[in-house]
Amino acid sequence: MKVGVVIQARIGSNRLPGKVLLPIAGKVMLDHVLGRLSLLKYPVKVVVATSDTSADDVIAAHCRLTGIDVFRGNEYNVLDRYYQCALKYSFEHIVRLTADNPFTDIEELQRLIELHLAQCNDYSHSFGIMPQGVGAEIFTYAALERSIQQGHAPNHREHVNEYIEENPDLFRIGILDVPAVKRFPSVRLTVDTDEDYHRACYVAEHASGSWAETEEAVMLCLHSA
Repeated sequence: MKVGVVIQARIGSNRLPGKVLLPIAGKVMLDHVLGRLSLLKYPVKVVVATSDTSADDVIAAHCRLTGIDVFRGNEYNVLDRYYQCALKYSFEHIVRLTADNPFTDIEELQRLIELHLAQCNDYSHSFGIMPQGVGAEIFTYAALERSIQQGHAPNHREHVNEYIEENPDLFRIGILDVPAVKRFPSVRLTVDTDEDYHRACYVAEHASGSWAETEEAVMLCLHSA
């Protein structure tokens, strides 16, 4: 089964403009996401999905320099951007990540993919359990196609998973059972504000290894507060 990891990224951000290319411990934020994915054991194709506006040319250029495939689509219709990307690469299952989450838990992502495939789910996720910005989601191409055909509300187009979440009776949905030591849903490890950014820098700079594992990231995050 062809599994794609599609990382949505754009320069535009009302609260923290250009955040996906801001430096964190010597690497831009997007490269933290890409670096962690190199540890994933399941074979996947990684694509960065950005917009087709001129403002995001810098993201496309960065991806070319780092040898990562980039797909460009509608800036605000993110659902269509994912659908067109999946269509181009013939993905059967799509993992959705965002470039403003530099602490994705790769161990749990591996388990999420395995759960999703073993249970033949339409959609699987680990949200609301682990720290914000650490979890992930994966859906089938068929679920994505159904969402684009039937999800016409503005929020369905802006947020890829919301048609599925609002219509659970139409989809087989799985939720990953996460170890208790990682269950800190109130901790923020996403980057959406200047405060989040400084917290992320602190965690990355004080990590004991190249990449802070979730348990360590939580402790550092709480200490930084």
